[in-house]
Amino acid sequence: MPNAKVLESKKAVVEALTGKIQESTSVVFVDYKGITVAQDTELRKQFREAGVEYTVVKNTLTNFATKNAGYDFSKVLNGTTAMASTTGDPIAPARIVCEFAKKNKLKTLAIKGGVVEGSVLSADQLNGFGELPSKNALVASVLGTFLAPISSLAFVLDQIRIQKDPNAAAAEAEA
Repeated sequence: MPNAKVLESKKAVVEALTGKIQESTSVVFVDYKGITVAQDTELRKQFREAGVEYTVVKNTLTNFATKNAGYDFSKVLNGTTAMASTTGDPIAPARIVCEFAKKNKLKTLAIKGGVVEGSVLSADQLNGFGELPSKNALVASVLGTFLAPISSLAFVLDQIRIQKDPNAAAAEAEA
């Protein structure tokens, strides 16, 4: 039986993890075995830049925390486990892990499972999120589709103006 101090410190860790899981928009559990220190440093840097918190966690304590938060990850919390969580872009943790593993040709760096906006997702589902572009890229794409018809209309109107005014075509050719 562990002494009271050790037990209290473990309870504090479980409470902190439970709070982090509950307040995050996305939590992804990652199997990080097989990566070098340099690769781990680069991965952590990418997580920081995206506003994702990445920590190595103890499986037993994390299992208690996920159960306190209302989830059951007992089947995936084994072996080497890290937790990537964010309160921002919910796709960011999965996308960063997938892109990093693909870029560095790492077959051992893998998503185990996770929670996105309250829904428990499997590793396959999260890997599918990893293929999606970032939220900003999606917004830019939508805005680009809004601008395309306007740009086409402006081009057509300009061509009509040039057809009706031959001097305008000559002036544009000189410029």
